Amino acid sequence: MSNATTVLLCGVGGQGTILAADLLARAALAAGNQVKVSEIHGMAQRGGAVTTVVRFGEDVSTMVADIGETDCIVSFETTEALRNISFLKQGGYLLVADETIKPLPVACGRASMPQDAKGKLDSFGAVLIPAHDLAVEAGNAKCENVAILGALESRLGFGADLWKGVIEGRVPPKTVEANVKAFELGLEFANGR
Repeated sequence: MSNATTVLLCGVGGQGTILAADLLARAALAAGNQVKVSEIHGMAQRGGAVTTVVRFGEDVSTMVADIGETDCIVSFETTEALRNISFLKQGGYLLVADETIKPLPVACGRASMPQDAKGKLDSFGAVLIPAHDLAVEAGNAKCENVAILGALESRLGFGADLWKGVIEGRVPPKTVEANVKAFELGLEFANGR
């Protein structure tokens, strides 16, 4: 096993999981790390599961994260966090948007939602982040993913200025201000815990 840090990002199509993984990978590269990324798209455009693994460090031998090997799970909604919990290693941490999206099978009545998802996540020590509220405060509800990256930065320590440069270089120009503000609010929220 290498010295790499492994972050699994998960959500449903339309939440910006892939963009968040790209921003994380770019930030890790800018911080001087070797980086590898693995993506599983599922039915991303139809609200299906999207999972991306970003591994970074001095020596990253593989992009694969096996069960029990992930340092951090960043989830953009509660059900996906629970679905991927087996990947979290002992001593790892969970950052989860305080939001639940009903997948299509539930909406159609063919499946049911897990009972007490937030309680279960709490038992794993998850930090529930009011990502939607932070994004709205920043000026764009679509910036929830970047608000959670701000919370993740509180654990990584790459530096807010490094992240701001990455965000400015990657998101559409008209959304830069809201994304940077969402990042700052996410970082502030996590540091205040």
